[in-house]
Order: sequence, then C-alpha cells, then structure tokens
Amino acid sequence: MVKQIPQQKKTGAGATTPTAAEIQGKIIEHLWWLKKNGYRESTIELRGRLLETLVKRGASLVDSETVKETIAKMGCAEGTKAQYVVAYSTFAWSRGIAWSPPHYEQTEKLPFIPTEAEIDQLIAACQTKTSALLQMLKETAMRIGEAWQLKWTDIDFERNVIRLNLPEKRSKARVFNVSSKLMGMLNRLPRKSEKIFGYMKLHYKKANFRTTRKRIAAQLQNPRILQITFHTFRHWKATTLYHQTKDIIYVKEFLGHRKIDNTLKYVRLEKTLFIGQNDEFHVKVARTLKEACKLVEAGFEYVTDIDGAKLFRKRK
Repeated sequence: MVKQIPQQKKTGAGATTPTAAEIQGKIIEHLWWLKKNGYRESTIELRGRLLETLVKRGASLVDSETVKETIAKMGCAEGTKAQYVVAYSTFAWSRGIAWSPPHYEQTEKLPFIPTEAEIDQLIAACQTKTSALLQMLKETAMRIGEAWQLKWTDIDFERNVIRLNLPEKRSKARVFNVSSKLMGMLNRLPRKSEKIFGYMKLHYKKANFRTTRKRIAAQLQNPRILQITFHTFRHWKATTLYHQTKDIIYVKEFLGHRKIDNTLKYVRLEKTLFIGQNDEFHVKVARTLKEACKLVEAGFEYVTDIDGAKLFRKRK
C-alpha cells in the first residue's frame, strides 16, 4: 500500500493555506529581510511580535483580506491598529502580496507626567539593575531601546559621561553629563557581558517591569505608579527641562529631535503642569559677544538690553 502524502488545504482559485510552520518560516525570512535592509533591532523585534499576533488572531499572512478583517475586529486603539497596518504593509510589499491598507488615525495623546517623588519612589523600590536603568532614563531621557543597547565602553566613569551613538527614530547621537549617583549605581552592576544591561530580549524586560511596577503600586497604595512606563521618563525629563530653562532649542537637542515639531508638545505640558508655581531665575549680564555665547550655551535665555549690556536668565 502506497502511503498518501497529506495535501495542503485549497482555498480560493487553486490557492493553498500554508501550515503553521510555513507561516513561521515566512515571518523569520521577513525579519531577516528587515535586518538586511537596515532596520533597528527594536523595530525588527516589534514587527515580528505584531505579525505573530495577527496569526494567533486568525489572519493568514498570505491573504491580505484576512489580515484586514483581523485588524478591524481587534479591540485596541486606532493608533495600535495603525502599527499592525505598518508591520503587515512591509511584509506584504517585501513578498509581493497585493494589499490595500486600511486607514487608521495615529491620534496624538498628551503623555502622563508623574511627580519626581513618584519617579524616585519607583526607582528606589526596584532591584539593583532595574534601578540603575530607571535612573539613567530619568537623567538622560533616552528611549528604552537606546539605553538597552549601551555598552560599557560608552561610559566614561572618570568624567561622569555617557555617549549614545546608536540613537533610535533617526534622531541625533548625544552625550550626557550624569550624576555621581548614577555612576555609582552603574559601577555596582556585574560586568558579565559587553552590554551594560545584558542580552535579555527587551520585551521580556518590559514584562518583568510591568510585574514589578504593579507590586510597587500596591505597596505604596498609589495607582498612578501603574501609568509609569519606560518612555514616561523621557516625557518627564523633557517637560522638567523646559520648565527649568525655557529654552526649546536646548530641549530639542537634548532629546536628539531633528524637527522641533516633536518637541513643542512639552511646552504645552509645562504650561499646564507648572501653572501657578513661583518662577525664580538665575540672572546674568553679558557685555561682550563671547560672554553672551557662553550664557546661551549654558541654557540662559536673552531678556533685554540695559545700560549697554544684555540681560539673560535661567530658571533655578
């Protein structure tokens, strides 16, 4: 008796439904295609998880209509649906699949800004490595993917300087002067790998952080802690920095933004969060161009001319 070979299930006009293993293979091939075309590791990882979720929800990645239906039935926000559309659009384009992407609005939402006390409570309650990571995010406003890729060679312990040469979102490379407190926290970490925070996949770290955050929020009886994400530290630093300097260009450069439009939302946040607070300033006088340049570089803003000199100020 000749053993029959199982046939793939036919769909539509002679098409076949790929097996689960074949679909997984196509996703892996696509992730390799993204890597060859210069996409960041964090982007590749996210796109892979989005495609896998589509499959788990019943979409066939070789049938774009089932993908469209699956996304439409999801109970997530429109911005999240837009991320699924982007992830599949690249997949479809790279494999020559006909695809008419649906339109979902990426609505802008103003971020949650905790108090510094809440941030410090969260940092203090975490374990050693997570505390060091959060303190770094607080002082530098790095994106979590940027901090996660840092190597020990990016740190100058003698001068308290951290270099960021692998920025995300096409932003600029940056260098930060940080506190002795942060340097001490980093110095206490074990140096078991080239990377400061090891080689754990970032999505596992995010899952661990959510568990830790939930525990700390319960201990402190403060549900606002649950709203603090890794990216919240960037929003908090940007808003606070603008309040301290009132210098939007300085904040833009600190964040690595290439377009000031991305920075302007922190002006709106600062006006709301710090309304009614007493404004105190350091005041400096410049009598030469050289003195004025130094003050601008230090974050002072020009106010007016008086008695042949220029008056500058910076928030305390």
